[in-house]
Amino acid sequence: MGEFDLIARYFKRPVRRAALGVGDDCALLLPRPGTQIAISTDMLVAGRHFFADTDPCRLGHKSLAVNLSDLAACGAKPLAFTLALSLPGVDEPWLAAFAHGLLALADVHGCELIGGDTTAGPLNICITVLGEVPVVNGRSQALLRSGAKPGDDLYVSGTLGDARLALDALLGNLHVPDAVLAAARLRLEQPTPRVALGLALRGVASAALDVSDGLIGDLGHLLESSGVGATVDADAVTSLIAANRSSTLGRPAEGPLDLLLTQDQWRTLALSGGDDYELLFTAPVPLREAVAQASRSSQTAVTRIGQIDAMPGLRLVDQRGQPLANRYTSFDHFA
Repeated sequence: MGEFDLIARYFKRPVRRAALGVGDDCALLLPRPGTQIAISTDMLVAGRHFFADTDPCRLGHKSLAVNLSDLAACGAKPLAFTLALSLPGVDEPWLAAFAHGLLALADVHGCELIGGDTTAGPLNICITVLGEVPVVNGRSQALLRSGAKPGDDLYVSGTLGDARLALDALLGNLHVPDAVLAAARLRLEQPTPRVALGLALRGVASAALDVSDGLIGDLGHLLESSGVGATVDADAVTSLIAANRSSTLGRPAEGPLDLLLTQDQWRTLALSGGDDYELLFTAPVPLREAVAQASRSSQTAVTRIGQIDAMPGLRLVDQRGQPLANRYTSFDHFA
């Protein structure tokens, strides 16, 4: 099968909103009046971002999900995306499953594939996604990292730490029951982009970003951009690890996971773990009900985990408010 046959069979689809899609040298988009285009690019490299035996359907899903998560953090509505795909060979069953996972998620969010490139080489997936954000009275409604103010509440969506739990277990660094690993691995390989929540937080959140490299590191980016500090309840964050909730996973008879892992290991999973793709955001205290309404309307749980401080730096406390040593770090490709 040649390159263009591959594209036509697995990735070419009629466009609905784009003026021109796959097949020409460029795609054409016509932005709606009164909107800005939001753009984000992410790359997934075999052996670096995913295991060789990752289910290709899940991999297709994740490849787009990590980009949609960036749009969510910006409060942008998904529009379209391009796909650059490097393949070591033409494996048709693999391609069919990958395309299914990719395009099924695209259909859920009305985000159409409008172009890209394919080449022979090591397995590498690069997606650029485009979304739109309204401009009202000359002001963009995009959520940025730079708007947090002292006194704001600090929130995170969904759960944290399960993807890191799966990674450590797959690498042999942790040993957990099979049922726990299966559920945690789903979080690692098939994350849920919080697009609906991001849209609902426009006009409510003062700052936002997605948690991709770990809470500690990603929060640091928000604090730096906003010129503020924060106090975080480390135990509130740790409680968000779904793998230690028997009601969530139907914990097997081996016993509670809190007997298998130390408190510091739990905190490391929640504070340092990456690949969660949850939204971390701030909002003024008077808007707590508006945040709750955004949570309800998007059907996405949110948890208040701390507050923004005028004093720079990040401070961790336990559930009693006692200071904790901050020895936690997040993922860095070049560290």
